[in-house]
Parts: sequence; C-alpha cells; structure tokens
Amino acid sequence: MTSQPTIRLSLPSKGRLETDALEFLSAAGLKIFKPNPRQYQAELPALPELGVIFQRPGDIVVSVRQGSIDFGITGLDMLEENGGSSEDVLILHDSLGFGSCALKLAVPETWKTVTDVPSLKEYAASLETPLRVATKFPFLTERFLNQHNIAHSLISAEGTLEVAPTIGYADMISDLVSSGQTLIDNRLRPLADGVIQKSQAVLIANRKALQARPEVLEMARRLLEYIEAHMRAENNLLVIANMRGDNPEGIAKKIFTQTNVGGLQGPTISPIMTRESDQNWYSVTVVVRRDHLPQAISELRLIGGSGIIVSPITYIFEEEPPRYNAMLAALKG
Repeated sequence: MTSQPTIRLSLPSKGRLETDALEFLSAAGLKIFKPNPRQYQAELPALPELGVIFQRPGDIVVSVRQGSIDFGITGLDMLEENGGSSEDVLILHDSLGFGSCALKLAVPETWKTVTDVPSLKEYAASLETPLRVATKFPFLTERFLNQHNIAHSLISAEGTLEVAPTIGYADMISDLVSSGQTLIDNRLRPLADGVIQKSQAVLIANRKALQARPEVLEMARRLLEYIEAHMRAENNLLVIANMRGDNPEGIAKKIFTQTNVGGLQGPTISPIMTRESDQNWYSVTVVVRRDHLPQAISELRLIGGSGIIVSPITYIFEEEPPRYNAMLAALKG
C-alpha cells in the first residue's frame, strides 16, 4: 500500500477558475489525474510527491494560511478577501495569466448622470441614506469604501447579486466582473472609480512550511521551474531555416543585421550534410517571439533563409527561476 503524499497542493473545485487552472498546469507539463470527477483528491504524475486536493477558492487561502495545505492556486481577490496578506502566506507567483477579473461597484443603468459612466461620490451624494452595498466580498468592499470616506452599510448576499438593486434591498453591488456581460444583461453598469481589486490567478504557499521543511522548499522550486519555463516559452516559437554560406561566422553576421531573429543569446548554426559537395549549407535555429513571427520570416528570407520550420516550445529554462530567488529573499526578510 502506497503512502499518501505529505506535500499538498490545493486547486479550485469549481467554475472557470478550476478549468483554467487544470488547462494551465497541463500545458506546463503538470497534468492532473483525477480518477473520479466527484472526488476531491487527485494525483500529479510529474510530481508524485505532491498530493492534489480541490477546494473552494476562498477555502484554499484559509487552508494555506493555517498550514493544512502547503501550496494553492486561487484568485488574488480571494487571497485578499480571506486574509491571505498575512505573514503566514507567501505569494510565489502573482500573475499566472488566467482567471483575470476585477471586483467592481456597479449601479443600475437608469441612474442619471451627465457623464457616460457615474462616479462613486456622485452616486453616494445622490442618496438620502448611507449607501447600501450587496456583496460577497465584505472585507475588500468595506476597506475600499472606508478609504473613500463613503458612508455605507454592507448587505451580505449568498445568491445572485445582480437583482439586489432591482428589488430594492441595495443601492449597488460589489461583485467580480470579467467580460461585463452579466452586468449588461441585468441592466447594471460599473462605476468609473469603483474598481476595488483587480485579480488573476496566483500561486501561494505557507511560509512556515517553506522555512521548516526542506522538501516543501524543494517542491516550490520545482513548481516554479515548470511554471516559469512554460510561461516564458508560450510567448516564443522555435524557428529553423536552411542557409547557404561559407562559414557559421558569416551567417551569424547576416543574422545580426536583422531585428527579430537574434535568438535568446544568439543563433545556433550547424552544418548540413548535403549531396552537393560544392555548396555549404547550414541549419540556423533561433527563438522568436510569437508576435514577431511574420517579421522574422521576412528577415530570414531577406538574408537567404529557406525551408523554414516553425515549432512551439514547451519550456525555456533559465539558470534559476527568478521568482524562486525572490521567494528565498522573502523568507530571509
């Protein structure tokens, strides 16, 4: 009988954040194996020492803060709302590139204003009583309104927030907005100065576990290796071209006259064994930014490149993940 992993990672258990987290990890070579969709435990074959469980995004923060879970992926909004900014939680990666949204204040679109989008102070001043705000994020909303010196009362809402102004038990809502379509469908519009918290997915860890358990610190390094190398690679492509030339140095000089084909440190140039003994052919390999690919192809053709092959890149590893070094510095601080 195999023993249970002693290091644990918690992932969102529902919604778009769960789907995006699983897709992101899979693309980074960390595919999650979940034998039964209804189970709240899973395996990560690439890192067998790491057990995976699924929790609600807010519970992930609490579990990591308390130390029952070592690592978690959740939204920055949930981290801030649930006390994740305490000394017990360390953010290992603050921009995983998915789960983008913002906690915003929104009012009925029927509210009249001379501007296209109303302001918080305008709206609050138009009311005879303190502002009533329905929200599932009381901590962030309270902090924001206090910072703006807005008299208010918060209304806890477990169900659909968007109907609160319509049925009259709140003047506005404080809710997560991604595309904004839900607000439009419910005849609401965000306030111009009502952005409470911008958010995306983050990787967090329990600070004490990193300090006290070498195996957890090593797992943090491995997770950051996979994630950073993948994120660095997904914005780049591997481009290989054949070029005639007398020697690699001469081909390199041609390449360095161009803007988009210099590679990471420079091109890799290797001889090609051909049947034509009177001509020297070389294979040139460079890493090119994905958004610069058309320009790179044109530049390679301009200096004699042909037979150009373009491939995706899974990882680009640096000497040491920058965020790992940042984590070590934070642990010493």
